[in-house]
Amino acid sequence: MAKVKTSFYCQNCGAQYAKWQGQCSSCKQWNTIAEEVIQKEEKNSWKTTTENGSKKRAPKPVSIHEIQSENEFRMSTNNIEFNRVLGGGLVPGAVILLGGEPGIGKSTLLLQIALNLPFKTLYVSGEESQRQIKMRADRLQTSPNDCFILTETKTQHIFKQIEALEPDVLVIDSIQTLHSDYIESSAGSISQIKECTTELIKFAKETHTPVLLIGHITKDGNIAGPKILEHMVDTVLQFEGDRNHVYRILRSHKNRFGSTNELGIYEMQGAGLREVSNPSEILISKNDEYLSGTAISATVEGLRPLMIEIQALVSTAVYGTPQRSTTGFNAKRLNMLLAVLEKRAGFRLGAKDVFLNITGGISVDDPAIDLAVVGAILSSNEDIAIDRRVCFAAEVGLAGEIRPVTRVEQRIVEAEKLGFTTIIISGQNKIPEGNYQIEIKKVNKIEEVVSFLFG
Repeated sequence: MAKVKTSFYCQNCGAQYAKWQGQCSSCKQWNTIAEEVIQKEEKNSWKTTTENGSKKRAPKPVSIHEIQSENEFRMSTNNIEFNRVLGGGLVPGAVILLGGEPGIGKSTLLLQIALNLPFKTLYVSGEESQRQIKMRADRLQTSPNDCFILTETKTQHIFKQIEALEPDVLVIDSIQTLHSDYIESSAGSISQIKECTTELIKFAKETHTPVLLIGHITKDGNIAGPKILEHMVDTVLQFEGDRNHVYRILRSHKNRFGSTNELGIYEMQGAGLREVSNPSEILISKNDEYLSGTAISATVEGLRPLMIEIQALVSTAVYGTPQRSTTGFNAKRLNMLLAVLEKRAGFRLGAKDVFLNITGGISVDDPAIDLAVVGAILSSNEDIAIDRRVCFAAEVGLAGEIRPVTRVEQRIVEAEKLGFTTIIISGQNKIPEGNYQIEIKKVNKIEEVVSFLFG
């Protein structure tokens, strides 16, 4: 029996201290530091013996030239959006962490994927009973494959069921509800989350079984628990969206097996989450009337080009200080673009309120939408509508120049496919020769854009 070791952890940010203190020096929160047992006894949570009872041999170093490279095998989830965000599907032995706001649909998404997987799947829930999960599965209206449900929170009991069932995929809902006998602290504490995650990672790597974890988040939007939790897993996914809107966005913040620029879009319905294959149609309103303050931009998220609608409202400031409000766009970048308009184009917007919104509830940080933002602001200020068949794809510099953007060919093809007749890009963009049906308008200065749109 090893000596019991304890340490002090901040329950808010996970910082570790040698002794108790009133304020956490990392997150500046008071009375959040508590003592936890970090080592009780030297035991292994996952089996360390082979089938004949002998101990496993310790791995030996191997020259990198002796390691045989193989084609990466992916397990398809039968969910196109989820596969895209992961980089093509589940990798055997990968540990995936999914976070999001309460009620956003994390459990619904993973249960829907577990029911549709063409593999033997074990869905472990520490938050809901088997009857609750069955009611949700009936609501999803899917034809479940080989999916098993287990309601348990102790990792030792879970691993016993895993040895008996031998599933191909493991889903844990959620990591904050699990606890191990080897740590004397309550479920959800810093040390328990680290210990349970370590046991699951060891199981995943030794058996080449993909493990999907659901993680709670704090009021700041970060995944609850120690930051090391995100470093330990292979992939960190974030499920975003407003519960008042029907659309949900799945982003990858970390991915050891794929790109972190991919985006998955779902629509929340009564029968579960529906994959949105053409997001440009939902992000652009179907209103045929020409309204001022609206502009369409061609952006790119990962490998997927999107057409998004940007709305702006410019009005006389009622109070002394003009308001600058944005939704889905960087407020500091909006202030920069307003300064460019005033300095380079001569528009006096310093005494006016400016409100900017990207429809659909998504957030975009692509600099290629700068020109569309400028167009929407000028359209609202002049109260002149921009033709709905015109879109933009260019960055605006501080000198008022129109700068080129990457992958402009994909943006042009997407705009042409959706029926746009004109796309405004930078004159510095080099476009390969092609039979484009859409008119490509090249501009170099912001004054040229104003002249083209408003005469």
